[in-house]
Amino acid sequence: MSEKESKKMKDLLTQKEGAPRLPHAGEVVEGQIIKIGKSSLILDLGALGTGIIYGGEIKENKEMIKELKVGQTVSALVIDSENEDGYVELSLKEANLEKAWLILKEKKQTNQPIKVKVKEANRGGLVIAFSGIIGFLPVSQLSSENYPRVEGGDKSKILNHLNKFIGKEMEVKIIGLDQRDDKLIVSEKALEEKKIKEDLKNYKKGDIIEGTVTALADFGAFIKFNDSLEGLAHISELDWQIIDHPNQILKEKEKIKAQIIDIQDGQISLSLKALKDDPWQKVQDKYKNGQIVKGRVTKLSPFGAFIQIDKNIHGLAHVSEFTKQKQEMEKVIKLGQSYDFEIISLAPESHKMSLVLKNYDQKI
Repeated sequence: MSEKESKKMKDLLTQKEGAPRLPHAGEVVEGQIIKIGKSSLILDLGALGTGIIYGGEIKENKEMIKELKVGQTVSALVIDSENEDGYVELSLKEANLEKAWLILKEKKQTNQPIKVKVKEANRGGLVIAFSGIIGFLPVSQLSSENYPRVEGGDKSKILNHLNKFIGKEMEVKIIGLDQRDDKLIVSEKALEEKKIKEDLKNYKKGDIIEGTVTALADFGAFIKFNDSLEGLAHISELDWQIIDHPNQILKEKEKIKAQIIDIQDGQISLSLKALKDDPWQKVQDKYKNGQIVKGRVTKLSPFGAFIQIDKNIHGLAHVSEFTKQKQEMEKVIKLGQSYDFEIISLAPESHKMSLVLKNYDQKI
């Protein structure tokens, strides 16, 4: 028998026959409001006696108290079954919290959404409230529409984006709930999952879709199609030429066609270059090993220099081809400049061309 059950049995045994039972601390009771004062709120609990809510709680919950009227029936949590003034001491706030936890448990069990209000924002997500219970909505659980597509993952820009939601109501699903630890974790994205799964049944790898560019980030472009579905075209899948940012070839709200190249766990990967002619298919008609070609340096990286041979063909002059490697490479060749290179390896099937700077020995 639990401590609570033991106390309840003891009270029943010591109670005089015919006398009203005393409510127990932690029990939720109902009563009719008979007086609303500045320092207290009095409730008629019927056979349980008279209840009182003291001024401290009234001051802390002005908005809630303001809506109450004499004659109204309310629920309250018993703090003390009989205080020194002979009243049953009550708490409206605690009763509301207890009721809210019960609602949350039911909603989670039945997988139903709830409406929450955003109180604060931090870099990890949104602090939300449901009937006085504070919870959290992680950034990763925002819907595709509200997710911050911030270039480079800049945390200050992410926070600026999240601040826009403060004070707003959001519909979410509960993904984590524990009353003992006061834990409430919610997801906006979970609301989309059922519809996304249903809509995804109509698509497969290789399908061509028509969509709208919803956002551009340094790593790729987000493209929405079929109203509810959104995919990501990685920067490497936007064009056969090497680009530094998707905005070099795309604009937000632009309508485009793309091919689905993968679907994993509801994540859709798209490609624009898959719908364009592969320039590497005919590269051997124009280039061969040992050939000297003119190329422009488009990018310098720790492992080498990317060289543009023509519009869609890039080769790599590996850093190992330079005596002092990266330091020497950056001295000998400059970004944006053109030089003569020799093709030392050509692999059209893997879209690779290896180059070496012509007359390198004379340049150092």
